Amino acid sequence: MAELKNDRYLRALLKQPVDQTPVWMMRQAGRYLPEYRELRAKAGDFMSLCRDADFACEVTLQPLRRYDLDAAILFSDILTIPDAMGLGLRFETGEGPVFDRPITCLRDVEKIGIPDPEDELGYVMNAVRTIRKGLNGDVPLIGFSGSPWTLATYMVEGGTSKAFTKIKKMAFAEPQTLHLLLDKLADSVISYLNAQVAAGAQSLMIFDTWGGILSPRDYREFSLRYMAKIVDGLTRENEGRRVPVTLFTKNGGQWIEEIAATGCDAVGLDWTIDISDAKARVGDKVALQGNMDPSMLYASPERIQQEVQHILEQYGHDNTGHVFNLGHGIHLDVPPENAGTFIKAVNELSRPFHK
Repeated sequence: MAELKNDRYLRALLKQPVDQTPVWMMRQAGRYLPEYRELRAKAGDFMSLCRDADFACEVTLQPLRRYDLDAAILFSDILTIPDAMGLGLRFETGEGPVFDRPITCLRDVEKIGIPDPEDELGYVMNAVRTIRKGLNGDVPLIGFSGSPWTLATYMVEGGTSKAFTKIKKMAFAEPQTLHLLLDKLADSVISYLNAQVAAGAQSLMIFDTWGGILSPRDYREFSLRYMAKIVDGLTRENEGRRVPVTLFTKNGGQWIEEIAATGCDAVGLDWTIDISDAKARVGDKVALQGNMDPSMLYASPERIQQEVQHILEQYGHDNTGHVFNLGHGIHLDVPPENAGTFIKAVNELSRPFHK
């Protein structure tokens, strides 16, 4: 494997000194880029794009050709595991993901197995290997998965949801059914992420998109507990380097101390918490990733630069432990040049903070 030319992102996650704050964007490979839309039209549909290693590699590399980013993230979807469990995933235009065979009862949970990452999910590992080769050591590759709770919400609701009544009904009326599902999902995520590391992923991220819809007690029981189980089961060393793990719960600002206590290397923050507050609360325990509101990318270049400066000042003159990112994925109608303004601002404005 090629030696890493830029390991700033990995160093920051491990709280080692860096010369400037590393930056990447959640959903940096995606629909806001015209070159992505062109390739997706050629592939036919979203899952065909994911299943073809060359397409997935091309999409992953597209933002790196435009912007001076410090990491690439595998182009895939969080719902690959439920799809491999045979729930019949399809993507409806304007609707998002839909499962033809959602989980409705204990029998449904008992029937599903843990997918073999090199068999049912082999296309993801092929994509990781292809992307890693395509990156040629320029920047590290991030592998990822959804959290068990977040995956379960889609599997039980049958798709996206506003009120999450089906999954909450299961949590409160049949908790043993949900715990069995979450346990199977945690085991599946462990084997899936470890296979990504073996295939070449150099850092891992777990997206807990819907953890923030839970009460504090239920968050601990149904979400955090299973992410902690995953952290315990992951390969943390490969190719002579530590493989850092970032946990991100959207709307999870109230629980960051508990997230940090799982043994992860970094906590992802959305925009509803001040990074100075987060830093004061977790101390030196973990690195922090975040946390500009993605909607800020609709603003003028001056306003975007001001916001970057503000977040850097909040984190303070500390040359370790901050990875700059949006607080969630980039919106699909953001002008690509605004994303460019944001990334350039981080690269230029962060240097004085690392003297």
